[in-house]
Amino acid sequence: MTVSLRPGTVRTGAEFLARLRAVRSMSGLSYRALERRARMAGDQLPASTLASALNRISLPSDDLVAALVRACGGDPGTVREWVEARRTLALPDETASVADRSGRPPAPSTGPEAGAPSESGGPDTEEPGHRLDPPAGQPMVPRLLPPDLPLIVGRDGEVTQARRLLDRDAAGPVTLLVTGPAGVGKTALAVRIGHLSVARFPDGQLYADLQGFGDEPAEPYTVLGVFLRALGVRGGAVPPDLTSRVHLYRTLLAQREMLIVLDNAASARQVGDLLPSGERCAAIITSRTTLADLASRRLPLGVLDSAAGLALLREMLGRDRTVAEAEAARFIVRTCGGLPLAVWVAGARLAARPHWPLVKVARALADEQRRLDELAVGDVAVRASLELTYRGMGKPAHRALQMLSLLPGTDFAAWALASMLGTSVSQAEAILDDLVEVHLLEIGSVGATGIRYRLHDLVRLLGREQADQEITPQRRAAALGRLRGACLSLADRAATILSADFLGISHEDLVSWRLPTTDADQLTADPVVWFNDERQFLIAVVEQGLDDAVIAPAAGLATVLTPFFQVGSHFDDWERLQSRALGVALSTGDRHSAGRLHRCLGELTTILDRYTEALDHFEQALRLTDGDPAYQASASAGLAYVHRLLGGYATAFRHFERAAELARTAGIVNCLIYATNGIGVIDLEQERVEAATERFEECLRLSRSAGYRPGEAQALRCLGQSHRAVGAYAVAADCFRQATAISEALGDRLSATHARCWLGDVLVRQGAYGEGRRLLARSLWTYREFGNVWGEAATLYALAEAQLAAGRPVLAVRRAKAAVDLWRRVGSRTWLATGLDTLAEAHLRAGDTGTAAWIRAEATATRTGPDGAGHG
Repeated sequence: MTVSLRPGTVRTGAEFLARLRAVRSMSGLSYRALERRARMAGDQLPASTLASALNRISLPSDDLVAALVRACGGDPGTVREWVEARRTLALPDETASVADRSGRPPAPSTGPEAGAPSESGGPDTEEPGHRLDPPAGQPMVPRLLPPDLPLIVGRDGEVTQARRLLDRDAAGPVTLLVTGPAGVGKTALAVRIGHLSVARFPDGQLYADLQGFGDEPAEPYTVLGVFLRALGVRGGAVPPDLTSRVHLYRTLLAQREMLIVLDNAASARQVGDLLPSGERCAAIITSRTTLADLASRRLPLGVLDSAAGLALLREMLGRDRTVAEAEAARFIVRTCGGLPLAVWVAGARLAARPHWPLVKVARALADEQRRLDELAVGDVAVRASLELTYRGMGKPAHRALQMLSLLPGTDFAAWALASMLGTSVSQAEAILDDLVEVHLLEIGSVGATGIRYRLHDLVRLLGREQADQEITPQRRAAALGRLRGACLSLADRAATILSADFLGISHEDLVSWRLPTTDADQLTADPVVWFNDERQFLIAVVEQGLDDAVIAPAAGLATVLTPFFQVGSHFDDWERLQSRALGVALSTGDRHSAGRLHRCLGELTTILDRYTEALDHFEQALRLTDGDPAYQASASAGLAYVHRLLGGYATAFRHFERAAELARTAGIVNCLIYATNGIGVIDLEQERVEAATERFEECLRLSRSAGYRPGEAQALRCLGQSHRAVGAYAVAADCFRQATAISEALGDRLSATHARCWLGDVLVRQGAYGEGRRLLARSLWTYREFGNVWGEAATLYALAEAQLAAGRPVLAVRRAKAAVDLWRRVGSRTWLATGLDTLAEAHLRAGDTGTAAWIRAEATATRTGPDGAGHG
């Protein structure tokens, strides 16, 4: 110490501050110099904050006092004296205010005012309303933390300190920043703390690897999309812009007790939008940098001492082996500088080769003495230890690691390496096993289709360096071409098996390489399961491929993924990926890819009830795919569907007719079925029930013959509507049940809900009021979950009809009014007129004849508007 820093006896806050200012003055250091010193000690002491705190009347915080005294040269004992002196002077009302800030809000009411179910079976038993919470019995408690690692030693003190910092009595949301050099065990510590804190955060844990030091750091926009889905927000309900995502995320966390772990952050900007604002939440951030501009509690993580390093080696190799060669074991730990990753690499080589003496690795490390001495400074030394392991492998493993380093930075399956190497899956698995043995490769997870692997970012760096030296640009391009070919081939095969897209066109013309048939058959045996395992990897491959000079394979893969996005309701991924692909295609002049992507985005925007956008996409698809009859048919059918929804029957009929003609010419059965079904719906909505029924029966026959399961479900739904229109409710219910079963088997929740909604309607008409209204309430939940406005309107209309059947016209008015407002918003004229009829009837039964007459007049005017009288 350069000055006497003891606080001595102080009686007032003013005296305490005067002495603290004197200590700062006697240090001879500027505010900026103190900030730098504090940062080196792992503290945060911004110059502006310090200057403001020393010139106020109120006492500064414990953390600021401790950081200032440390920066001025105080030892731990002196720091404790200052903090104790500050606490002794703290005023009683200050303590009370802290208690107030950390208190919980009052428990919510459980009475009728809070939305409790009513005994009369009123509105609260029919529908969940606009709440974001899941239905009773279906709590959404995300647990996204990776598995806890058994090999974490020497961190008991840090774990205890971290858990204390996250204590529930702290006021406001707590942010804990774990910092230290690469390979020091930050992630392992954060995950361990998370698992030990499950009881502290009963509402769950969110986790994201921000990949801040990789080639493609995670963007807050993307991470928020993942987090919102984990919190129960699905499909089209995920906001499209960053600000809205942040607002929804913070709203959802406001009254929850959750832990958010943000791993591998590069900057405060990367984590700012991901931090919770709820006072009972906490965040753990890991980073290789100090993130000086981030307001947080800090936990610097240093290297292991010799005892902890030996304990880690002993855990990996066993006590007997390390005791037998104690000197060699100590030498290994000492040469590795106590860096956990370096000790782990050396131990992994020995663990994989039980016949090797420890002295063999000790001697190898000695040969690398110059570079391994640099372990204390971080990345360079870690790279040296990885290179040591790398040189001990054979050429096949070398080439594999180089190829793996070229993959997008996400989990991958063995078939990805097989495609990069141009070999079979079994041969790739054998090489991957060798890499796992020496811990150059991690087991990321075990999916339904097999093991998924993950490269540590430092291992990826090693592989990239070696690839740059040994792989020519031509070989690199060929390997990535095989990868995209394999992705396209597998996705196309899976889509054909699923048969969920009315386009029904193969993309084999874009495939440059494919896996052996046996491997491909095994991987895609269950196409939905395969896609669920591979979704993030396939998206990453598309993103990577869009940066190439030739984007057709990547754009084609984005197109092929459409049916999987639709069946799984991955609307957020669908729009983000294909919108970017469309922009790149247009900017590079790839009209063919742009036309296909316009068609797919037209389908998405139709589902999301954005009809103006959908019309534009389909019209652009028609313009850009001129000469491609298959896509012309598909775009015409999509365009017709939107015009029908908007009540433009004449226009819709013309486009459906053209789509059917083109589909027959091109031999695209799925599109022919879709167009024929669309014409039938026009007939049905214009009360030509017999003609509509004939078309639907034809569609059912063709769908079953072609194995087109979504077409079969759609035909059954429409047949159900035909039978409902003539009062054959039992037959209609059977059709809706069959359609529901098919869509559920496909994993298509939205289509299943379309059938379930109308099943609820006909059950009410049959007198099964309770079961019918339960199905309608469930449907309303799902439509709101996915943000499907048209479906929500249809369900509210059916609920209004149910209320009329139950003799409750006032409630029927409420439901019908809500349905009419939604149909007016999306511009669906035919169904708007239908909803107006029901609303008028509800007002009439409620005794409001004047309003009923006025609404009936509007319904008539809506039906007789332009293009609404027929198709000519």
